[in-house]
Amino acid sequence: MAAYLKRLLGALGAYQVASILQKLLAVLLLPVYTGRIPPAGYGIVETLATFVILISIVARLGIIESFLRYYYTDEDGGRRDALVRRCALFLVATTTVTCGALAIPAGPLSALVTSVHVPGAYRVAVLGIWSFTNLEFAQAVLRVDERLRAYAAVNTINVVVTVAASVVLVVGLNRGYEGLLIANYATSTLVLIGLWWHLRGRLFRMPAPGLSRAAAESLRTLFHFGLPTVPAEASVYALSVLDRQYLVHSQGPAAAGRYAIAIKVAGAIALIVTAFQYAWPPLAYSIEDDAQAARLYGLVTTYYCALTGWIVAGLALEDRYIIRVLTPHPGYLAAYRAIPWVSLGWAMYGLWVVLLVVAGRARVTRRNFPAALVGLAVNIVLLILLVPHYGIAGAGIALCGAYTAMLAVMYLLIRRSFPVSFEWRRLAHLVLVAGGLAVVGDLALPGTGPAGFALRALVFLAIPAALWLTGFAHRAELHQGLAAFKRARARMGAA
Repeated sequence: MAAYLKRLLGALGAYQVASILQKLLAVLLLPVYTGRIPPAGYGIVETLATFVILISIVARLGIIESFLRYYYTDEDGGRRDALVRRCALFLVATTTVTCGALAIPAGPLSALVTSVHVPGAYRVAVLGIWSFTNLEFAQAVLRVDERLRAYAAVNTINVVVTVAASVVLVVGLNRGYEGLLIANYATSTLVLIGLWWHLRGRLFRMPAPGLSRAAAESLRTLFHFGLPTVPAEASVYALSVLDRQYLVHSQGPAAAGRYAIAIKVAGAIALIVTAFQYAWPPLAYSIEDDAQAARLYGLVTTYYCALTGWIVAGLALEDRYIIRVLTPHPGYLAAYRAIPWVSLGWAMYGLWVVLLVVAGRARVTRRNFPAALVGLAVNIVLLILLVPHYGIAGAGIALCGAYTAMLAVMYLLIRRSFPVSFEWRRLAHLVLVAGGLAVVGDLALPGTGPAGFALRALVFLAIPAALWLTGFAHRAELHQGLAAFKRARARMGAA
């Protein structure tokens, strides 16, 4: 068990390097961008960004998810390389056809997606669909081989080049929101080409004789597993698309821009969730013993909730101060109202990743879609009910309500296929302590001035102590943590 946790933490660290750098630079540059791009322009950028990811999910037809699942079922290096080539060529073909079809009617489709006529920006986003999808698969090859340093290096280069290009285009050349889009997707295309060259030995090697029939059988196997995941994954991500679409069409691009800023602030949660999303499936699928897997899944879920819950509480307590510092344009100030809800929504998405892995291990991926469909329906109803009265905060609440419904249905559908030892008592304990302190602090403490900031920070820092004093951590876990700390300190002293 300890060895698996060590592997997970090591992978999380590698996957977080670029994310931490990206989020740090994004936070530092946010005042620069928001000072030059009004809320409406920022709303167009973020609305197109969600469109890119949604179309990417559909265009890849579940191939990346199947690749992650079946890569470990064959130890032969030649057949593994054949699987890599097969998936890469398939994705290049599907994304090229999809993007070609989407780029032709750019004018009407741009108005449909963003509520304004921006064909140039829309075509840049279509390029992003192609580069994002193929880059996701190339990175997946590094992930299954656990080439953590290479993965971290590729993503760090992508972040640095993207940030440099965005500064030049937005600040130097005054290209506004279009410059931000070009910087993101053009640089990703260049990084993709570089990564293809790095993986050329696996991507461009001639297949061994006699593999053509095996290739066809492999594709059928991949589709059998992957295609059922597409409606579910698209429905889940549609939660992030629907709120932007509803806001941009009912309250205008400026409201979508403020909502996007709230999501950017929630990046502290997003980087953890993204790293977990990449690190967890390869490790979880590699555990052969089902009983050990069931215990580990439950333990990881508990501590994932503890970490993300603590950060959500901090963002909810300090949301007003964060917005005042990061956005000099007064039009963004109201973004703080959505921060607690979108942060919580991001954290809940990580729990969905846990349940997806459980379904994948039990090979019951067809049950993903009904749960996702319920979440989507709940989201639509709550958006219609809440946004007219509560604005962007209503959109955030709708997102959380949708995830709650989706997780509940998914758990009921898969719990008998692969029972997981979830620690319900400790999860309830966490909600009561961390959630209670955050709510009381937000309602009782002032939201302006240095004193309010300091008092809210004290509540945030008190949450881990309150959990420890109320017995959240097991004694054996405390001893293991203390031993790990002593070993780390000894290594540092020896160095």
